Amino acid sequence: MKVNYKNRIFGLDIMRAIAILLVVASHSVWIFPRTKNIFTDLMSVAGLVGVEIFFVLSGFLIGRLIYKLFTASNYSAKHMVYFWVRRWFRTLPNYYLILVFNIFLALYLGTKLPESLWQYFFFIQNFSWEMPLFFGESWSLPIEEFAYIIGPLLLYMTLFLKLRISRPKLFLMITVLIIFMFFLTKTYYYFNHPQTTMMFWNVNLKAVTIYRIDAIYYGVLAAYIAINKTAFWTRYKYLFFSIGLLVFVALNFVVPAKQIFIEAYPFFWNVLYLPINSLAITLTLPVLSQIKSAPKVLVVPVTLISLISYSMYLIHYAVVMQLMKHFFPTEGLSSLSLIIYLISYVTITIGASYLLYRVFERPMTNLREHEKIKNHFK
Repeated sequence: MKVNYKNRIFGLDIMRAIAILLVVASHSVWIFPRTKNIFTDLMSVAGLVGVEIFFVLSGFLIGRLIYKLFTASNYSAKHMVYFWVRRWFRTLPNYYLILVFNIFLALYLGTKLPESLWQYFFFIQNFSWEMPLFFGESWSLPIEEFAYIIGPLLLYMTLFLKLRISRPKLFLMITVLIIFMFFLTKTYYYFNHPQTTMMFWNVNLKAVTIYRIDAIYYGVLAAYIAINKTAFWTRYKYLFFSIGLLVFVALNFVVPAKQIFIEAYPFFWNVLYLPINSLAITLTLPVLSQIKSAPKVLVVPVTLISLISYSMYLIHYAVVMQLMKHFFPTEGLSSLSLIIYLISYVTITIGASYLLYRVFERPMTNLREHEKIKNHFK
Protein backbone atom coordinates (compact mmCIF):
# COMPACT_ATOMS: atom_id res chain seq x y z
CA MET A 1 0.00 0.00 0.00
CA LYS A 2 1.50 3.33 -1.12
CA VAL A 3 1.11 6.10 1.43
CA ASN A 4 2.18 9.70 0.88
CA TYR A 5 3.79 10.30 4.26
CA LYS A 6 4.80 13.85 3.33
CA ASN A 7 1.16 14.97 3.22
CA ARG A 8 0.37 13.57 6.65
CA ILE A 9 0.88 15.16 10.07
CA PHE A 10 2.61 12.50 12.11
CA GLY A 11 1.56 13.95 15.46
CA LEU A 12 -2.12 13.61 14.55
CA ASP A 13 -1.48 10.06 13.34
CA ILE A 14 0.00 9.38 16.79
CA MET A 15 -3.22 10.64 18.40
CA ARG A 16 -5.39 8.49 16.16
CA ALA A 17 -3.24 5.39 16.66
CA ILE A 18 -3.20 5.82 20.45
CA ALA A 19 -6.96 6.36 20.49
CA ILE A 20 -7.82 3.14 18.63
CA LEU A 21 -5.28 1.07 20.55
CA LEU A 22 -6.79 2.29 23.84
CA VAL A 23 -10.28 1.33 22.63
CA VAL A 24 -9.13 -2.14 21.53
CA ALA A 25 -7.23 -2.60 24.81
CA SER A 26 -10.35 -1.71 26.81
CA HIS A 27 -12.37 -4.45 25.13
CA SER A 28 -9.54 -6.95 25.46
CA VAL A 29 -10.48 -7.37 29.13
CA TRP A 30 -13.40 -9.50 27.93
CA ILE A 31 -10.84 -12.18 27.13
CA PHE A 32 -10.24 -12.43 30.88
CA PRO A 33 -13.84 -12.62 32.15
CA ARG A 34 -13.13 -13.36 35.80
CA THR A 35 -10.18 -11.04 36.23
CA LYS A 36 -10.69 -7.93 38.36
CA ASN A 37 -7.66 -5.84 39.33
CA ILE A 38 -6.12 -2.40 38.85
CA PHE A 39 -4.98 -3.31 35.33
CA THR A 40 -8.47 -4.24 34.14
CA ASP A 41 -9.84 -1.09 35.81
CA LEU A 42 -7.34 1.02 33.88
CA MET A 43 -8.25 -0.77 30.66
CA SER A 44 -11.90 0.08 31.23
CA VAL A 45 -10.96 3.77 31.48
CA ALA A 46 -8.80 3.39 28.34
CA GLY A 47 -11.83 2.86 26.12
CA LEU A 48 -13.49 6.06 27.29
CA VAL A 49 -10.26 8.02 26.85
CA GLY A 50 -9.68 6.61 23.37
CA VAL A 51 -13.06 7.76 22.09
CA GLU A 52 -12.61 11.20 23.67
CA ILE A 53 -9.32 11.58 21.76
CA PHE A 54 -11.15 10.62 18.56
CA PHE A 55 -13.80 13.28 19.22
CA VAL A 56 -11.34 16.13 19.76
CA LEU A 57 -9.12 15.08 16.86
CA SER A 58 -12.11 14.80 14.55
CA GLY A 59 -13.24 18.28 15.56
CA PHE A 60 -9.79 19.72 14.89
CA LEU A 61 -9.66 18.20 11.40
CA ILE A 62 -13.19 19.09 10.30
CA GLY A 63 -12.89 22.49 11.98
CA ARG A 64 -10.11 23.47 9.61
CA LEU A 65 -12.17 22.32 6.64
CA ILE A 66 -15.33 24.11 7.76
CA TYR A 67 -13.41 27.30 8.53
CA LYS A 68 -11.84 27.34 5.08
CA LEU A 69 -15.24 26.84 3.42
CA PHE A 70 -17.14 29.35 5.54
CA THR A 71 -14.61 32.18 5.32
CA ALA A 72 -14.48 31.94 1.52
CA SER A 73 -16.50 34.73 -0.09
CA ASN A 74 -18.55 32.29 -2.20
CA TYR A 75 -19.72 30.03 0.64
CA SER A 76 -23.17 28.68 -0.23
CA ALA A 77 -25.59 25.85 0.45
CA LYS A 78 -23.85 23.83 -2.26
CA HIS A 79 -20.52 24.08 -0.42
CA MET A 80 -22.19 23.01 2.81
CA VAL A 81 -23.77 19.97 1.16
CA TYR A 82 -20.48 19.10 -0.55
CA PHE A 83 -18.80 19.08 2.86
CA TRP A 84 -21.44 16.66 4.13
CA VAL A 85 -21.16 14.45 1.04
CA ARG A 86 -17.39 14.18 1.49
CA ARG A 87 -17.78 13.26 5.16
CA TRP A 88 -20.49 10.72 4.34
CA PHE A 89 -18.33 9.00 1.73
CA ARG A 90 -15.72 8.71 4.49
CA THR A 91 -17.98 7.41 7.25
CA LEU A 92 -21.25 5.93 5.99
CA PRO A 93 -20.22 3.02 3.70
CA ASN A 94 -18.09 1.31 6.35
CA TYR A 95 -20.71 1.92 9.03
CA TYR A 96 -23.60 0.49 7.02
CA LEU A 97 -21.53 -2.48 5.86
CA ILE A 98 -20.62 -3.46 9.42
CA LEU A 99 -24.15 -2.70 10.67
CA VAL A 100 -25.64 -5.11 8.13
CA PHE A 101 -22.93 -7.66 8.91
CA ASN A 102 -23.81 -7.39 12.62
CA ILE A 103 -27.48 -7.99 11.82
CA PHE A 104 -26.70 -11.19 9.92
CA LEU A 105 -24.23 -12.21 12.61
CA ALA A 106 -26.88 -11.77 15.31
CA LEU A 107 -29.32 -13.89 13.31
CA TYR A 108 -26.65 -16.57 12.85
CA LEU A 109 -25.76 -16.61 16.55
CA GLY A 110 -29.38 -16.55 17.62
CA THR A 111 -29.07 -13.18 19.31
CA LYS A 112 -32.25 -11.14 19.61
CA LEU A 113 -32.21 -7.98 17.55
CA PRO A 114 -33.42 -4.76 19.23
CA GLU A 115 -36.88 -3.48 18.40
CA SER A 116 -35.33 -0.11 17.66
CA LEU A 117 -33.00 -1.56 15.02
CA TRP A 118 -34.30 0.91 12.43
CA GLN A 119 -32.83 3.76 14.47
CA TYR A 120 -29.31 2.54 13.70
CA PHE A 121 -29.85 3.37 10.02
CA PHE A 122 -30.59 7.01 10.88
CA PHE A 123 -27.97 7.45 13.62
CA ILE A 124 -30.55 8.06 16.33
CA GLN A 125 -30.07 4.84 18.33
CA ASN A 126 -28.73 6.94 21.23
CA PHE A 127 -30.08 10.38 20.36
CA SER A 128 -31.48 11.21 23.81
CA TRP A 129 -31.79 7.78 25.36
CA GLU A 130 -29.78 4.72 26.25
CA MET A 131 -29.06 2.60 23.20
CA PRO A 132 -29.43 -1.21 23.11
CA LEU A 133 -26.41 -3.47 23.62
CA PHE A 134 -26.45 -4.40 19.93
CA PHE A 135 -23.41 -3.01 18.03
CA GLY A 136 -22.37 -1.23 21.19
CA GLU A 137 -19.32 0.57 19.83
CA SER A 138 -21.48 2.44 17.31
CA TRP A 139 -22.59 4.92 20.01
CA SER A 140 -19.94 7.46 18.99
CA LEU A 141 -20.92 7.56 15.30
CA PRO A 142 -24.23 9.48 15.79
CA ILE A 143 -22.35 12.07 17.85
CA GLU A 144 -19.87 12.53 15.00
CA GLU A 145 -22.57 12.68 12.31
CA PHE A 146 -24.74 15.23 14.09
CA ALA A 147 -21.65 17.33 14.83
CA TYR A 148 -20.88 17.40 11.10
CA ILE A 149 -24.39 18.72 10.41
CA ILE A 150 -24.94 21.25 13.21
CA GLY A 151 -21.89 23.49 12.75
CA PRO A 152 -22.03 24.07 8.97
CA LEU A 153 -25.81 24.47 9.12
CA LEU A 154 -25.71 27.12 11.85
CA LEU A 155 -22.90 28.94 10.06
CA TYR A 156 -24.89 28.96 6.83
CA MET A 157 -27.97 30.30 8.63
CA THR A 158 -25.98 33.27 9.99
CA LEU A 159 -25.48 34.48 6.42
CA PHE A 160 -29.20 35.28 6.20
CA LEU A 161 -28.94 37.62 9.19
CA LYS A 162 -26.66 40.01 7.26
CA LEU A 163 -24.61 40.66 10.39
CA ARG A 164 -21.78 43.16 10.28
CA ILE A 165 -19.41 40.66 11.79
CA SER A 166 -16.45 39.13 10.01
CA ARG A 167 -16.79 35.49 9.08
CA PRO A 168 -13.85 34.38 11.24
CA LYS A 169 -15.57 35.96 14.26
CA LEU A 170 -18.89 34.37 13.28
CA PHE A 171 -17.14 31.02 13.11
CA LEU A 172 -15.75 31.54 16.61
CA MET A 173 -19.13 32.68 17.97
CA ILE A 174 -20.99 29.68 16.56
CA THR A 175 -18.34 27.29 17.84
CA VAL A 176 -18.52 28.73 21.37
CA LEU A 177 -22.32 28.75 21.17
CA ILE A 178 -22.39 25.03 20.34
CA ILE A 179 -20.01 24.22 23.19
CA PHE A 180 -22.17 26.26 25.58
CA MET A 181 -25.42 24.67 24.35
CA PHE A 182 -24.21 21.17 25.03
CA PHE A 183 -22.69 22.18 28.34
CA LEU A 184 -26.21 23.24 29.25
CA THR A 185 -27.64 19.88 28.19
CA LYS A 186 -25.32 18.18 30.68
CA THR A 187 -26.41 20.64 33.35
CA TYR A 188 -30.03 19.81 32.54
CA TYR A 189 -29.20 16.11 32.82
CA TYR A 190 -27.62 16.69 36.25
CA PHE A 191 -30.72 18.37 37.67
CA ASN A 192 -32.86 15.50 36.39
CA HIS A 193 -30.49 12.74 37.52
CA PRO A 194 -28.88 14.06 40.72
CA GLN A 195 -28.25 10.59 42.13
CA THR A 196 -26.92 7.98 39.72
CA THR A 197 -24.22 5.33 39.41
CA MET A 198 -21.17 5.18 37.17
CA MET A 199 -22.80 2.40 35.16
CA PHE A 200 -25.91 4.52 34.58
CA TRP A 201 -23.74 7.55 33.70
CA ASN A 202 -21.77 5.46 31.21
CA VAL A 203 -24.80 4.65 29.05
CA ASN A 204 -27.19 7.52 29.78
CA LEU A 205 -24.87 10.53 29.59
CA LYS A 206 -21.42 9.65 28.24
CA ALA A 207 -22.88 7.75 25.27
CA VAL A 208 -25.92 9.92 24.45
CA THR A 209 -25.78 12.30 21.49
CA ILE A 210 -27.55 15.36 22.92
CA TYR A 211 -25.02 15.56 25.76
CA ARG A 212 -21.81 14.97 23.82
CA ILE A 213 -21.52 17.05 20.64
CA ASP A 214 -19.45 19.69 22.44
CA ALA A 215 -16.60 17.14 22.73
CA ILE A 216 -16.01 17.54 18.99
CA TYR A 217 -16.33 21.31 19.05
CA TYR A 218 -13.45 21.73 21.48
CA GLY A 219 -11.37 20.43 18.58
CA VAL A 220 -13.12 22.88 16.24
CA LEU A 221 -12.24 25.70 18.63
CA ALA A 222 -8.61 24.54 18.55
CA ALA A 223 -8.71 24.69 14.75
CA TYR A 224 -9.85 28.32 14.91
CA ILE A 225 -7.03 29.24 17.31
CA ALA A 226 -4.43 27.39 15.22
CA ILE A 227 -5.47 29.33 12.10
CA ASN A 228 -6.04 32.79 13.59
CA LYS A 229 -3.63 32.89 16.54
CA THR A 230 -0.67 31.09 15.06
CA ALA A 231 1.99 32.82 17.16
CA PHE A 232 0.05 32.15 20.37
CA TRP A 233 -0.57 28.54 19.28
CA THR A 234 3.16 27.99 18.68
CA ARG A 235 4.70 30.05 21.48
CA TYR A 236 2.93 28.32 24.35
CA LYS A 237 2.58 24.83 22.86
CA TYR A 238 4.79 23.09 25.44
CA LEU A 239 3.08 24.88 28.32
CA PHE A 240 -0.33 23.85 26.96
CA PHE A 241 0.87 20.28 26.45
CA SER A 242 2.18 20.06 30.02
CA ILE A 243 -1.04 21.46 31.50
CA GLY A 244 -3.17 19.19 29.30
CA LEU A 245 -1.16 16.12 30.25
CA LEU A 246 -1.30 16.92 33.97
CA VAL A 247 -5.07 17.52 33.89
CA PHE A 248 -5.59 14.39 31.79
CA VAL A 249 -3.63 12.21 34.23
CA ALA A 250 -5.40 13.77 37.22
CA LEU A 251 -8.84 13.13 35.71
CA ASN A 252 -8.28 9.61 34.50
CA PHE A 253 -5.87 8.19 37.05
CA VAL A 254 -5.80 10.28 40.24
CA VAL A 255 -9.58 10.82 40.43
CA PRO A 256 -10.43 7.07 40.21
CA ALA A 257 -7.52 6.19 42.52
CA LYS A 258 -8.87 8.63 45.14
CA GLN A 259 -12.32 7.01 44.70
CA ILE A 260 -13.95 10.24 43.64
CA PHE A 261 -17.03 8.58 42.19
CA ILE A 262 -20.35 9.88 40.96
CA GLU A 263 -22.34 8.80 44.02
CA ALA A 264 -20.53 11.43 46.13
CA TYR A 265 -19.65 13.94 43.41
CA PRO A 266 -22.52 13.91 40.88
CA PHE A 267 -22.04 17.49 39.63
CA PHE A 268 -18.38 16.86 38.83
CA TRP A 269 -19.10 13.71 36.84
CA ASN A 270 -22.32 14.81 35.16
CA VAL A 271 -21.31 18.34 34.19
CA LEU A 272 -17.55 18.89 34.47
CA TYR A 273 -15.64 15.66 33.88
CA LEU A 274 -16.25 15.23 30.15
CA PRO A 275 -15.67 18.91 29.15
CA ILE A 276 -12.49 19.10 31.23
CA ASN A 277 -11.29 15.86 29.64
CA SER A 278 -11.95 17.31 26.19
CA LEU A 279 -10.08 20.50 27.09
CA ALA A 280 -7.11 18.52 28.41
CA ILE A 281 -6.89 16.58 25.15
CA THR A 282 -7.32 19.82 23.17
CA LEU A 283 -4.33 21.35 24.95
CA THR A 284 -2.05 18.64 23.53
CA LEU A 285 -2.89 19.64 19.95
CA PRO A 286 -0.46 22.57 19.59
CA VAL A 287 2.47 20.19 20.09
CA LEU A 288 1.10 17.14 18.30
CA SER A 289 -0.22 19.06 15.28
CA GLN A 290 3.29 20.40 14.64
CA ILE A 291 5.06 17.03 14.64
CA LYS A 292 5.39 16.60 10.91
CA SER A 293 7.69 13.59 10.68
CA ALA A 294 9.72 10.99 12.55
CA PRO A 295 12.09 8.09 11.79
CA LYS A 296 10.56 5.67 9.29
CA VAL A 297 10.66 2.85 11.84
CA LEU A 298 8.03 4.81 13.80
CA VAL A 299 6.17 6.48 10.93
CA VAL A 300 5.23 3.28 9.08
CA PRO A 301 3.48 1.35 11.90
CA VAL A 302 1.88 4.45 13.44
CA THR A 303 0.55 5.63 10.09
CA LEU A 304 -0.76 2.15 9.27
CA ILE A 305 -2.71 1.94 12.52
CA SER A 306 -3.97 5.49 11.97
CA LEU A 307 -5.18 4.69 8.45
CA ILE A 308 -7.09 1.57 9.48
CA SER A 309 -8.34 2.99 12.79
CA TYR A 310 -11.93 3.52 11.61
CA SER A 311 -12.21 -0.04 10.34
CA MET A 312 -10.61 -1.28 13.56
CA TYR A 313 -13.11 0.66 15.62
CA LEU A 314 -16.07 -0.85 13.81
CA ILE A 315 -15.01 -4.51 13.80
CA HIS A 316 -12.70 -5.10 16.76
CA TYR A 317 -15.42 -5.94 19.27
CA ALA A 318 -18.82 -6.63 17.72
CA VAL A 319 -17.29 -8.70 14.91
CA VAL A 320 -13.85 -10.09 15.83
CA MET A 321 -14.29 -10.47 19.59
CA GLN A 322 -17.81 -11.79 19.29
CA LEU A 323 -16.86 -14.45 16.72
CA MET A 324 -13.76 -15.52 18.63
CA LYS A 325 -15.65 -15.81 21.91
CA HIS A 326 -18.39 -17.79 20.17
CA PHE A 327 -16.15 -20.34 18.45
CA PHE A 328 -13.32 -20.35 21.00
CA PRO A 329 -14.63 -19.56 24.51
CA THR A 330 -11.98 -18.40 26.98
CA GLU A 331 -13.50 -20.04 30.05
CA GLY A 332 -11.15 -22.66 31.44
CA LEU A 333 -8.09 -21.55 29.47
CA SER A 334 -4.73 -21.36 31.21
CA SER A 335 -2.88 -18.06 31.64
CA LEU A 336 -0.53 -18.88 28.76
CA SER A 337 -3.47 -19.78 26.52
CA LEU A 338 -5.18 -16.49 27.38
CA ILE A 339 -2.06 -14.54 26.41
CA ILE A 340 -1.91 -16.40 23.08
CA TYR A 341 -5.62 -15.71 22.66
CA LEU A 342 -5.02 -11.99 23.27
CA ILE A 343 -2.18 -11.87 20.74
CA SER A 344 -4.36 -13.71 18.22
CA TYR A 345 -7.22 -11.28 18.82
CA VAL A 346 -5.05 -8.22 18.21
CA THR A 347 -3.42 -9.79 15.15
CA ILE A 348 -6.75 -10.80 13.59
CA THR A 349 -8.23 -7.38 14.34
CA ILE A 350 -5.37 -5.53 12.64
CA GLY A 351 -5.30 -7.94 9.70
CA ALA A 352 -9.06 -7.86 9.13
CA SER A 353 -9.12 -4.07 9.51
CA TYR A 354 -6.35 -3.65 6.96
CA LEU A 355 -8.24 -5.87 4.52
CA LEU A 356 -11.47 -3.94 5.07
CA TYR A 357 -9.64 -0.66 4.58
CA ARG A 358 -7.96 -1.75 1.34
CA VAL A 359 -10.90 -3.56 -0.22
CA PHE A 360 -13.83 -1.37 0.84
CA GLU A 361 -13.18 1.71 2.98
CA ARG A 362 -10.51 3.40 0.87
CA PRO A 363 -12.22 2.72 -2.50
CA MET A 364 -15.49 4.11 -1.15
CA THR A 365 -13.77 7.17 0.31
CA ASN A 366 -11.97 7.77 -2.99
CA LEU A 367 -15.34 8.02 -4.76
CA ARG A 368 -15.70 11.54 -3.37
CA GLU A 369 -12.86 12.55 -5.68
CA HIS A 370 -14.74 11.31 -8.74
CA GLU A 371 -15.07 13.99 -11.40
CA LYS A 372 -18.87 13.66 -11.63
CA ILE A 373 -19.24 14.34 -7.92
CA LYS A 374 -16.74 17.19 -7.88
CA ASN A 375 -18.23 18.80 -10.96
CA HIS A 376 -21.74 18.58 -9.54
CA PHE A 377 -20.75 20.82 -6.64
CA LYS A 378 -18.69 23.34 -8.60
